[in-house]
Amino acid sequence: MNIDISDTKEELGRRAAADAVAQIRGAITERGTANVIVATGASQFEVLSSLASAEEIAWSRVTFFHLDEYVGMPITHGASFRRYLKERLVDQLPTSPDAFHYIDAEGNCQATCDRLGALIAEHPIDVALIGIGENGHLAFNDPPADFETEKPYLVVELDEACRQQQLGEGWFDSLDEVPTQAISMSVRQILKSSAIVCSVPDERKSIAVQGAVEGPITPDVPASILRQHPRTTLYLDRPAASRLSGE
Repeated sequence: MNIDISDTKEELGRRAAADAVAQIRGAITERGTANVIVATGASQFEVLSSLASAEEIAWSRVTFFHLDEYVGMPITHGASFRRYLKERLVDQLPTSPDAFHYIDAEGNCQATCDRLGALIAEHPIDVALIGIGENGHLAFNDPPADFETEKPYLVVELDEACRQQQLGEGWFDSLDEVPTQAISMSVRQILKSSAIVCSVPDERKSIAVQGAVEGPITPDVPASILRQHPRTTLYLDRPAASRLSGE
């Protein structure tokens, strides 16, 4: 795992996006297409803004996959990750991507998992843009995460720490409003990405960052498994890196 520390969240976003842009351009040059995973949440604001403004990318040759979505969440809700990605990424691109495979978790969730799983099997991922939760989760794989399943997408239960984070970030007015289930890309599917760009700003993530970087590799800190991926770069601001040795 490579670690890149920025002085500000804005700088972090620019550096992480520049890394992703290089991976996308390289894939298009080599193969004519690129396949990208994108995350949501407050950690991705600056990253996606910089990504959308990147120049000289043939977005019509890019296929996007979506990391996770709450079960039963309508796209009209302010916390909908489909809505987030449409407004913050897709609508900001100068041209439409080849495809954007949103997770629709309003209907038959198993059918959605099966459909997306078949699609992503046909689109090897060039770069995954992800974050780490306050509880160390990857996507919505809360601790203890399933490190073994090869299912690309699955329905997961959200723990209270995860739900509290969503409340604290302002997506909901009360904890009772935060869903208890989600469809999430699995840990193993994330690790199949050729490159992983992981962006983690803010001091509130510092304990999770410390556990992911310096603790044991364990399902109790799902993000710790990123250390097993040969091309992961962890982009931090100084508050998020504040508990690391030497910082």
